[in-house]
Order: sequence, then structure tokens, then C-alpha cells
Amino acid sequence: MRHARRRVVRRVTRLAAVGGLLLGGVMVTHAVASEPAGGPAAPGASVRSAMDPAAGVVTRLGPSRTAGSWVGADGRPVVAVTDEEAADRVRRAGGEPKMVSHSMNELRSATSTLSSAPRVPGTAWALDYRTNEVVVRGDSTVSSADWSRLTRVAEGIGGFVRMERTEGTFTTRLNGAQPILSTAGRCSAGFNVTDGQGEFILTAGHCGPNGSVWFADERGAQQVGQTVRQNFPGGDFSLVRYASGEAGDGADVVAVGDGKGVRITGAGDPAVGQRVFRSGSTTGLRDGTVTALNATVNYPEGTVTGLIETNVCAEPGDSGGPLFSEGIALGLTSGGSGDCVTGGTTFFQPVTKAMAELGVELIGAAQQGSGQQNPAPEPSASATQNAIAPGAASPGSSAPVTGVPDGSQLLSRLADPRNVGPGLLVIAGSLVALVATRFIRAEQDRKAYQQYYSATWG
Repeated sequence: MRHARRRVVRRVTRLAAVGGLLLGGVMVTHAVASEPAGGPAAPGASVRSAMDPAAGVVTRLGPSRTAGSWVGADGRPVVAVTDEEAADRVRRAGGEPKMVSHSMNELRSATSTLSSAPRVPGTAWALDYRTNEVVVRGDSTVSSADWSRLTRVAEGIGGFVRMERTEGTFTTRLNGAQPILSTAGRCSAGFNVTDGQGEFILTAGHCGPNGSVWFADERGAQQVGQTVRQNFPGGDFSLVRYASGEAGDGADVVAVGDGKGVRITGAGDPAVGQRVFRSGSTTGLRDGTVTALNATVNYPEGTVTGLIETNVCAEPGDSGGPLFSEGIALGLTSGGSGDCVTGGTTFFQPVTKAMAELGVELIGAAQQGSGQQNPAPEPSASATQNAIAPGAASPGSSAPVTGVPDGSQLLSRLADPRNVGPGLLVIAGSLVALVATRFIRAEQDRKAYQQYYSATWG
């Protein structure tokens, strides 16, 4: 019986050692094969690095000779210019110029005049670069008298201010990708960020004031964290500090439904005409296009400025959820009108502005050494979008939402270039185990041989 047990132990040890050799070999092979030439690039580093020569031209020409830019149907940047010499400079930079009558300075002056007028809840305005207009919208809650007063203000500015009535109401979408709940209502986790010391959820500011405690379930058994910084109105963003101190595995993935997710690799500013995607726990993954930038919305709770305007639908429960495209974080769901049956307008807080003010960066980007992402001086098409026609854009690379690791997660971990050293250690340890097993077996056989012949010799 004792010899049988020894044989079982030896066999198990040999199998474990052989398995270790195979595992170490896989780790080293995949890690070496996946090592990028020239070292890893910082995520999002190219998002604004080439905002293309055309973006540089916009900055150099300035707001008195340009009036915004957007993504054309072929993915190339289109720049609104006010004179022919500026148009030539845009062409030489590889962009497509469009002559317009009103400069960015004039458009901004118009919005300043609108902002100084008596505030009317239920109204919003934004710069429509493609039509070279300021578009003012009023929802169903705006009375005829208030609309008439605002129309007179617009007429005093000039004919490039367009007035539109819209159905529904402009409301914050309180009530996300992953839902978080508090006594104030339900919101969505946007993106995971860090300030270098702690880890946080970046979400909408209207979701709750400082001190709001958030849970992952309606019974309040799973505490997520607590709001420690809030900006609303004015902006619409806040930080929720994780109760555990860490975001955990999959911190760079946003959920899009059915256990699926999209990996976020950096942050950037969108361009008018860009195809974008939004995720929320109420309506899941939805897509649309950016219709305007620098939008102002007069919510019942207060005025928020500098928002991204889109035709992506959203409903209550989607508030704070992430806006992204090609794996680039763009914004946080703020509010809007309509729903995902009839459509509508949805506004988003630009994520770069929120992170810059809060002094945080995306966790995935921070782990790989990228610097803090800052907004560009003027909205323009990113390098990614310049290479992709709007209709061909995708959310980004797929990734499973945090949970039980599947085969692809395991393989990606084995393929991590950082596993070369651990893989070699596994191989070395397995070889030592094999040699030790052989030595022990040889010693046991030698002793058994001596005992047998000693008994035989008497």
C-alpha cells in the first residue's frame, strides 16, 4: 500500500511539473509574440496628437477667420472659413474648406447675448457649424410669452440665429452602463478614473450632491461608494470614490448589455458629424451623430454650458452613462428630450473638460503611462475619425464585463508581455520539480535494490 501511494505521488508530481512546463511555455511564447515593436504607445496619445494639420491651421487662423470644423462624409475634416486665403491654407493642410459669413467670434457673441437674457427653463442653444448658425430650441414647457421674448432677443442678434420648437422636455436623465442607486435616484457609472492615489467613478453631476452614498442593488446591501466632488449646474460631472478603494478588474471596460463591454483606451473631444455610441442600463447601447458643440441647456435645476449635442436617444436611467467612439471616451450623459421610440436630442458633458477640472485620468490610460488628457483649444476631428467615415465608425474593441473570467480573458492574461519573467520562473520551477522527482525515485530504487540483495545475501 505504501509503495502504491508513493507511485501516485510521483505521478501527480510529474504531471504537475509537465503542466507547469506547458503553462510557462505558453506564457513566454504568447507574451513575446504579442510584444509590440518599439514599446507600447500611450492609449489615446494619437487621438489628439494629429488632430491633423487641419486642426493646427484652425488654431493658427483663429476664431476671427474660422467658424468650427466637422467630419465630412468621407471622414476628412471640413473647416468653416471666412476668407479665401484661409481656405487655401486649409486645402494645403489636407482639409476641405467651406466659406461662411459669420466667424466663430460672431457665433460666440450671439450665445453670450442669449446667456445674458432672462433665463428661460426648457430652452437650449448650440453652435451649428455646418449651417453657420446658432440654433435656439424651446421645449413644450416654454410658454408662448417666454418664447416671444427670446425670439425678440434672437432677432436683435441677427439672421444667423435660428429658432426651433421641439417636442418633449429638456430634463436631466436622473433615475446607466452599470446602474448605481442612492436615495436621490438611479444613475449610471460613466468611466473609471484615478487621481494617482484613489480610484473613482466619473458620472453626471446632477445625480447627487457631495456625500451621496451609492449602492449596486435596490436593497442597499452592496455599497459602491460615495460622491466626493460635484459640479452642477454650470458643468455636469461628479466623482464617486469607491468604498473598497479600487475599481477592480475590468476598470477600463464599459458595459453595453448582455455581459458584453467595450474597452476604453483613451479620451478625446468629438467632432460635429462624428458617429458616437452611448450605453445606459435603461436603453442599452445606442448610436447617433454629434450635431453641435458648446451647447447650453437651461434645465429646471439650472443652466449647464459647454455640452455636446447629439441625436442619440436616451431615457431616464441612462444618466451619467458613457459616450464613446472607437474606444475613445468622449462624454457623460447629461440630459435631453424625447425617448428611444420617437427619438430626440441628448446632451453630454465632455469628459476631457471634466477630467481636467477634477485632476483625474482614465484608469486604463494611467496604468499604461499616458499623461492626463486635456481638451484641445478648438473642437475638431480626431486622428481616429479622420481615417474613418462617420458611418463606418464602431464603438471600439469588445471586452467582457467584469465577472467570471472566460477563455479569452485567460488567454489575454497569458499573452501579457509582463508575463515573460513569470513564465520563465514557472518553467524553471517545473524543471526543478522534474529533476527532484527523478532523483527521489532513483534514491528509492537504489535503497530498495540494496534491501533486496542484502536479504538475499543473508
